[in-house]
Amino acid sequence: MDRIVRTIVGRRASLLVVVVATLLAAFGFATGADTGSTSAQYPDAQLPRGAESTSATLRQESLPTADTSAAVVLFTADSGTLTPDDLAAVGERVGALTGVVEGAQASPLIPSEDGSAAIVTLALPATSASTLSEEVAELRATARDGLPDGVTAQLTGPAGIQADLAEVFEGADFRLLGATALVVAVLLVVTYRSPGLWVVPLLTVGITDRLASITAAGVLDAAGLPLDESTTGILSVLVFGAGTDYALLLISRYRDELRREADRFRAMRHALRRTAEAVLASSSTVVLAALALLLSLTPGTRALGLASAVGIVLAAFAGLVVLPALLVLFGRFIFWPLVPRVGDAATTERRTVWSRVGGLVGRRPATLAVATVALLAALSSGALGIRTGLSDADQFTRTPEAISAAERLGESFPAGASDPAIIITTPAQAATVETLAAGVAGVDAVGEAGRTDDLVRLDAVLAAAPGSAEARDTVVALREALADVPATDVGGSDAQSVDERAGAVRDLTVIVPVVLALVLLVLVGLLRSLLAPVLLVATVVGTFVASLGLSWWVFSGLLGQDALDVQVPLLSFLFLVALGVDYNIFLVTRAREEAAHHGTRTGVLRALTATGGVITSAGVLLAAVFAVLGVLPLVVLAQIGTVIGIGVLLDTLLVRTVLVPALAVWLGDRFWWPGRPPRGDHGRHHGSHDGSRDGRREGRSPAVAAAPPVAGLTDRS
Repeated sequence: MDRIVRTIVGRRASLLVVVVATLLAAFGFATGADTGSTSAQYPDAQLPRGAESTSATLRQESLPTADTSAAVVLFTADSGTLTPDDLAAVGERVGALTGVVEGAQASPLIPSEDGSAAIVTLALPATSASTLSEEVAELRATARDGLPDGVTAQLTGPAGIQADLAEVFEGADFRLLGATALVVAVLLVVTYRSPGLWVVPLLTVGITDRLASITAAGVLDAAGLPLDESTTGILSVLVFGAGTDYALLLISRYRDELRREADRFRAMRHALRRTAEAVLASSSTVVLAALALLLSLTPGTRALGLASAVGIVLAAFAGLVVLPALLVLFGRFIFWPLVPRVGDAATTERRTVWSRVGGLVGRRPATLAVATVALLAALSSGALGIRTGLSDADQFTRTPEAISAAERLGESFPAGASDPAIIITTPAQAATVETLAAGVAGVDAVGEAGRTDDLVRLDAVLAAAPGSAEARDTVVALREALADVPATDVGGSDAQSVDERAGAVRDLTVIVPVVLALVLLVLVGLLRSLLAPVLLVATVVGTFVASLGLSWWVFSGLLGQDALDVQVPLLSFLFLVALGVDYNIFLVTRAREEAAHHGTRTGVLRALTATGGVITSAGVLLAAVFAVLGVLPLVVLAQIGTVIGIGVLLDTLLVRTVLVPALAVWLGDRFWWPGRPPRGDHGRHHGSHDGSRDGRREGRSPAVAAAPPVAGLTDRS
């Protein structure tokens, strides 16, 4: 480690590291992969492997209709019914619509039985999401142009929903990046109270974020996995959050070392040696947890895991290699106006709010531990009523035209007319399948929608609205009715919803134990203990359940949402557990270091005093960064951001501040069981952490190396 540290930090070495990193970043920007969405190339991107709807989706790729997207244009009377003149004007609009998109084909205009509406279905040639969005916008404008007063035109169907979803993400990268950078900049300024220091970590993390997007795009392309806007957004937030956390930890330790060491290069080497252990351990937990998503049945989820792992590796590299070299070039005056001077009291020797919290924990560890567990249990009770599964109408924070049009269509036509169930079968079985499907309760009509020599597509119009529980029940009934017919699959949006829910349950039951086992193994290797890792993992799991319960009260009570998206529990668990363990690692590695010189009880309390400020700042920053996902009008991202944000705040302000220190103080040396409690030169200050016995290595003064412990903290372990 010493050789690596000296390679990074030195009068010439640091400048060389910055120059090389700058050249590599420029090369990456110039030659990197396109970071645009590739999900259109993967029709099964969000579908579980082996599911019936996945099979139906892939099989229908060989049908003529695979190269088209259906747009349903709905014409309605604002009151009463459509008059003959109204229908004549609507007919003219239908004729104009076919000329908007080259190759588009229109069905006959179909009036509703109640006379208040009429629909026409357009088969649009398949194209990219951006082109489809432009075509839909032009179709909507053409449909409305010249309509009589009192007649409204709206566009829905799969094409309308895809276009509205693409519009959601239009400019999203810029908004998300801008909001994230602004949040990080403000919190860094508040944390350091310096007009210049915040620029260095923000610039480092910002460049890392861009490189992570480029690298992840290339890796996913090589792995044959899709990249979509949600993955890009979560990756950006993750890199900014974790990268800034690593920067806060390093800068805090560097500032303390500058109070003991006159030479800034020696100070940074001391800081980097101690910071590296915690950052490498914490980043390893996140990387391993993210890679566990490769066990998912869904390609999109596997892609998110792989992309996240790439992002965390680059964030850790930037925090341990580029940032130390860059900071040390500016000297200690980068901290102006609060420049650390040799002889200033270190964090552990100052009387702060965290030393007072430590004093309270030291006096009543058992009481505080029990009270904190009881509070987490109370918050966790909210998770008992959670429901999962959002319909298309519930996916957006603002209702787009495609959703409102589908709801209005259901008032005058069978509700499922805009998005029928799709049945893929063989020509030999088509007649039998059509008869069986038509006899299923909840199916209003069945008709052929495409044929080749090998396959037939039948569309089953359901009576229930798309995305409703009734529609999913009808899909299940359809599958049961067709179960004995060979080579027959039921697909479509509602069938995909059924399979996505089943896939999410399977992923949760498989991936959660794997993540917990991986995190536990990392902690066991780091702490050389069994009891401490088990307790730390248990506290993080408790925090997750409590955050899920509290978030559900917010979603269902304050926001009126009926369910969580099926992805929310797994992804929230993954990132909250992995990132929550980070703060425990930051605390406990410092506690082990302090305990080697002051004993377990005093060491833990000194560690709380030393890390309280930086970990709280990191936690608040990370929670705020994940909350930025709310700038995108997608409910799933807002829900994930809320659960993780609440969980990080609980972990930072309650679990890491009170529960973990209380457990460690309460248990004393048994906290490290079955390993031996850390023991070093008891009573000597941890300033000799540079590897020497007396702190003289690299010119450190013995007097500086032997600073006294925090006043009032005595060891009783």
